[in-house]
Amino acid sequence: MGNGYEHRKQWIENRLELLATEFAVSVAGFAIMGNHLHVLVRLDPDDARQWSDEEVLRRWISVYPPRGIDFDDEDNVRMWIEHYAQNPRNIEVYRERLANLGWFMKALKEPLARMANKEDDCKGTFWEGRFKSIAILDEEALLATCAYIDLNPVAAGISATPETSKHTSVRQRVKHFRDKGQIDSLKSARKGSVAASRVIGNAEQDHWLIPIEDRRPHTNARPSSDREGMLATFTLGNYLTLVEYTGRMFRQGKARINDGVKNLFDRLGTSIEFWTDSLQKMLRAKELRGQQFAISEEALQTATQTRSRKRAVNLTPQPG
Repeated sequence: MGNGYEHRKQWIENRLELLATEFAVSVAGFAIMGNHLHVLVRLDPDDARQWSDEEVLRRWISVYPPRGIDFDDEDNVRMWIEHYAQNPRNIEVYRERLANLGWFMKALKEPLARMANKEDDCKGTFWEGRFKSIAILDEEALLATCAYIDLNPVAAGISATPETSKHTSVRQRVKHFRDKGQIDSLKSARKGSVAASRVIGNAEQDHWLIPIEDRRPHTNARPSSDREGMLATFTLGNYLTLVEYTGRMFRQGKARINDGVKNLFDRLGTSIEFWTDSLQKMLRAKELRGQQFAISEEALQTATQTRSRKRAVNLTPQPG
């Protein structure tokens, strides 16, 4: 996806947005590189169980459009829905697939492989392998993984700053606010403005990526109309500050530690030294190995017991 084929990165980004909208698999972060792809997802099977039969079918044909269907003609779409609805077993198969990570990856990769092969006028395998997944077990590991993904282009020397890194979730989040004319609120929130943080918390709700801030525990509305976010009381402004600090530390070997940055680490219950050491090891690694990723030893042990395993293989950065 490099050397004149960078437009294929946009193919992947567009496809990710579609799948995140239609699957019960939500996307929290992504980085599309020249020869590989990172995606951070959350599985939401309970959402799929609440969909009506019609909603399941509409989602399925949006991902896999039947031949001859005209989505601009609602009568034509309804005809297809009524046809598929005659087989309840098929609906349950589609419902299960729309909540499955394997099918999510299959729906991401297959169409893109066909598009690339058509452009190259060739046949054969486009992707090297299926995919590798690592379970994220606690909030600090979740935050570190999201930052690691967003900082991949910076670590590779492709971009100078996270927010200018094309085809990443951090750029997509900032672009969303710029498109809404709320970039000033985003800048104010990064400086610690409480009012601005409320504004960007609301604005995150209509974006296709999972909101950084989980506002549900603090909303007065019952039931909450807010979408499930990643971290309670941790805003997008906080996240951008953290990623910017980490990016500067990685590129320059140093970064200014202001009160805002120090307060973030105090709230996270970790030290600046531990965070930067962990992220630098990840960003300099040739690859990441492991079945799960946890900062907390307690979370790691709980996962081991839950999965009835003798030993938990935690994520380990392999030297570059």
